[in-house]
Amino acid sequence: MAITFLISHFTPTALLYFLLLSSSIHALNITTLLSPYPDFSDFTDLISSSISGDLLPRSSLTLLAVPNPFLSTTTALTRRLSPSSRADVLRYHVLLEYLSPAALLLIPPSGKLITTLYQTTGRATNNFGSVNLTRDPSTGVVSIRSPAPFSPSNATVLSLVTNLPYNVSIFSVNSLLVPYGFDLMASETRPPLGLNITKALIDGHNFNVAASMLAASGVVEEFEADEGGAGITLFVPTDTAFSNLPSNVRLQSLAAEKKAVVLKFHVLHSYYPLGSLESIVNPVQPTLATEDMGAGSYTLNISRINGSMAINTGIVQASVTQTVFDQKPVSIFGVSEVLLPREIFGKNPILTPKPGTPFPGSGGAPPPDISPSPESLTGPPSHLSSPPGFREEIRSEAAAAVGGLWSFGMASCCIGLYLMGS
Repeated sequence: MAITFLISHFTPTALLYFLLLSSSIHALNITTLLSPYPDFSDFTDLISSSISGDLLPRSSLTLLAVPNPFLSTTTALTRRLSPSSRADVLRYHVLLEYLSPAALLLIPPSGKLITTLYQTTGRATNNFGSVNLTRDPSTGVVSIRSPAPFSPSNATVLSLVTNLPYNVSIFSVNSLLVPYGFDLMASETRPPLGLNITKALIDGHNFNVAASMLAASGVVEEFEADEGGAGITLFVPTDTAFSNLPSNVRLQSLAAEKKAVVLKFHVLHSYYPLGSLESIVNPVQPTLATEDMGAGSYTLNISRINGSMAINTGIVQASVTQTVFDQKPVSIFGVSEVLLPREIFGKNPILTPKPGTPFPGSGGAPPPDISPSPESLTGPPSHLSSPPGFREEIRSEAAAAVGGLWSFGMASCCIGLYLMGS
């Protein structure tokens, strides 16, 4: 019996068209979807200026949009928030699940817990970065609130604004949602901490370089503004850490914008006292640089190793050496190394030995430069090199492959002669 296989043929042109179509479907431009609806212009402006970049790579989500009349009552409060805190409030309105209008009708009275974009930042307490959707079976009204008991923040779904089936739904809600423990009224009801970060570092006696860099860059004002809301945690390199930087890491020669990113790479947008830092659940933590440069980039890996807190950037591993300041909502820790992001300084490990200490296995001689300076990353490599023994391994493997082919050919000939003779 003959078996026929149906084979579909993709020409290169058709395949390219398919890939372009797929990429356009998955790049969700929320501001473009909302632009035909003037009643959401204020909310669209907030999304566009704060988190539009976070939404582009998402392929499936539900947005809870607040119309202008309902948003106007909280506009003055949201303007008092720092840009990063305002972005977190907006992330709380992005549900990481596509909900069609029909899906809302199936929500049980007991509720459905859905993760938001804010929960993925790691700054939410427990699962309080999620929302609980409930539906009243008698009226059909869908309500949204925090899973935290007695949370004062809640909203009601008003209507469907627009949707792209299986990709994105946008529903209007009658109130701005605020994550549990994130107080919009904090600026009015609570006196600011008023910590002068630069002065706190100078008083620490071993952080003069970091203090001067923060003051010169201007980012310290942003750090101090972030003391409200979720608070901040700073990892500040000691003066010794700066002096131990290899000569090919020219930190001071970076452009002002890149230097600001490196400084923000040392800051978490949440308050962590040492005890909380030691028991952190998710070791990969976003930084203030992550918020500026995009989700998934400029993250720190924080873990406990041999009784000490270790911070790994991917190319540098540092340890927490001391607590400089700890008073909610700000904690400042001294660290043994300058935290260099691999997005700027390459992917090779950077060794920073103590003065007079030989490199391991070097016999006292420093190793060759293994980490290019930022400037060298933009140009073509001057040469390509192979690790020791690499070529010898390739030769031996090639010889083995040739020998294997020769043996296979001889065996095939013998089998052919045998079959012909029989």
